[in-house]
Amino acid sequence: MTSVANLPGNAALQLDNQLCFALYAANHAMHRLYRQRLKSLGLTYPQYLVMLVLWEQDDLTVSAIGERLFLDSATLTPLLKRLEQAGLLHRQRDRQDERQVRIQLSPAGRDLREQARDVPTSVRSAVACSPAELQSLRAQLHDLRRQLDAAA
Repeated sequence: MTSVANLPGNAALQLDNQLCFALYAANHAMHRLYRQRLKSLGLTYPQYLVMLVLWEQDDLTVSAIGERLFLDSATLTPLLKRLEQAGLLHRQRDRQDERQVRIQLSPAGRDLREQARDVPTSVRSAVACSPAELQSLRAQLHDLRRQLDAAA
């Protein structure tokens, strides 16, 4: 396979030859798909990601959620405030360390998990790949992220 760096002349600067654009376009399409699937839940895609983290493990600090999602607290805090206003979680200062804010699901937030159960299946169906292909793609993307983080 020819790398972009080895393409002749101006081909290296053509949009369709850019890995970043392929990732951007795929990400944009994925967000559109999730937007449709999440509308009935009243969640945006970033809010859904926060809820996924909390459904895996409740009662986390803002920084722990941020580490899991690769988001800083300035990006995460407005998301958490909107989820709290929607009645899906509670934010409170940690009793041992008041610099930390802990996030707990509300009963409505826990109940929403059941309503969201079909979202991953619906997305997998739309992607139309075998489970093995999806697992391989996910692993490649995780490796790519790690490599990019190391290079940054």
